[in-house]
Amino acid sequence: MRIISEAKKWGDFVKISHTIFALPFALSAMILASKETNGWPGWKLFVLIILSMFFARTSAMAFNRIIDRKFDADNPRTANRHLPQGQISLVSAWTLCTLSGLAFIGTTFFINTTCFYLSPVALITVYFYSLTKRFTNYTHIFLGLALALAPIGAWLAVKGSFSSNPADASIWIPVLMGIGVTLWLIGFDIIYATQDYDFDKQSGLKSLVVKFGIPTALKIAWTSHFIMWMVFVALGILAGMGWFYFSGLCLILIGLNYEHIVAQKKKLDWVNIAFFRLNALISVVYLISILLEVWI
Repeated sequence: MRIISEAKKWGDFVKISHTIFALPFALSAMILASKETNGWPGWKLFVLIILSMFFARTSAMAFNRIIDRKFDADNPRTANRHLPQGQISLVSAWTLCTLSGLAFIGTTFFINTTCFYLSPVALITVYFYSLTKRFTNYTHIFLGLALALAPIGAWLAVKGSFSSNPADASIWIPVLMGIGVTLWLIGFDIIYATQDYDFDKQSGLKSLVVKFGIPTALKIAWTSHFIMWMVFVALGILAGMGWFYFSGLCLILIGLNYEHIVAQKKKLDWVNIAFFRLNALISVVYLISILLEVWI
């Protein structure tokens, strides 16, 4: 029981459940990159992609919790997190961050040289986001770029490199997916940030919510999500997708609009609904639509 309790504590510390945001897009890129082999790159590469995602995200999340621990302690919403409460020591958190980062780099070594050489760049990118709220209002963009590395990295894991031929349409598939994921993240991270508007403003932390206020920020979030949806439409056309894919996009559009309706009403638990449930559903629906296109 103690082992289970410890595992649950550490899983909650790095929010393992939130892996569902990026992982479906990474798997979608993997499937599209493996289209010639019916969307399956083989068990070895599949497991390596899952492991690299797990280690990179664990390291990044631990780093975020470490860097933000003093702000978390002062914020009533986050004061009960593990580091402020002393449930996890700072040394243990740094150990997890470091070992997970090294494990990520080690995992990419067994994928291919491109992923291995780029792995430190990926780690720096996901670490850097945690610092941005201290000096730029566009912190959401940096988080979006960090999340966009998931589908781009999965594509490179399968292909080994981007096509050297600019006329090759496939070169734009991971790029468009990365742009779409970035815009998606910007939108729902703005929604999530609205709940800390007062604290962030008082603490000198920056975001588009602090810069423009909640009503304008939510409009920016809606615009970001609309452009994201159009980017995925363009990706579908470029990749020659059919009925399953575009039906999935219709469901995603409904989900995005409902997310913003919920955000505007600000009812009880509205952030948790908009941030977690709906966005988890959106990423899973996208993956399912890709699976149906390639496997049926």
